[in-house]
Amino acid sequence: MGRTFEDLVAEAAEAPVDGWDFSWLDGRASEERPSWGYQRAMGERMARATAALDIQTGGGEVLAGVPALPPLTAATESWPPNVAKATALLHPRGAVVVADRDEPPLPFADGAFDLVVSRHPVTVHWEEIARVLRPGGTYFSQQVGPASVFELVEYFLGPQPEEVRRGRHPDDARDAAEAAGLEVTDLRSESLRTEFFDIGAVVYFLRKVIWMVPGFTVGRHEERLRRLHEDIERDGPFVAHTARFLIEARRPS
Repeated sequence: MGRTFEDLVAEAAEAPVDGWDFSWLDGRASEERPSWGYQRAMGERMARATAALDIQTGGGEVLAGVPALPPLTAATESWPPNVAKATALLHPRGAVVVADRDEPPLPFADGAFDLVVSRHPVTVHWEEIARVLRPGGTYFSQQVGPASVFELVEYFLGPQPEEVRRGRHPDDARDAAEAAGLEVTDLRSESLRTEFFDIGAVVYFLRKVIWMVPGFTVGRHEERLRRLHEDIERDGPFVAHTARFLIEARRPS
């Protein structure tokens, strides 16, 4: 027999959600990965860089997975538990982790880096990225695209207005990068199938990715959670689609 709603929800409600590691969802949810292989591609650029910055590093997991870091590598993060986790991962690799509020200005001098990276940034301050890049330097980032996992968002919040669904559009990122004086050299987007196999996976995801359903709690959303649990038990995984885009931009020499 399957596990009860109460068991699944209680387990997910107690799971730690610090860092940016989603391994708790192994076997409970799946997400297609973008074809461009961000971490591998980032690692190739890191191998050629002399000074690199990872903005909003989370728990440092992506940067720590790069085979070779530049001689000077820094990372920023705003959430204290993530700062501690990133420090533990990255200091042994020779990278410094800087606690930063994710608000301008970045705590670095003009032209400090020849490579700036960021995976799934919550906010992007393009003028600051352009400022800390050296002439000829590159910004390389994988970002969340418009209406990502909105099947799940709208299950709890109802239909969202078009301006909300269009938020984080790659065309807007291109315009903002160019307005900051950068040349966009690559821009690609993909829609990727995502499946949640049990209600515990949904609870964990919404606890971790807090901006999806703002103010999410099990108590506040119990009725919808129970209905979704019944749907999954009867019909199989809840299917959504994750939006991702890759952007690479260069500061002119």
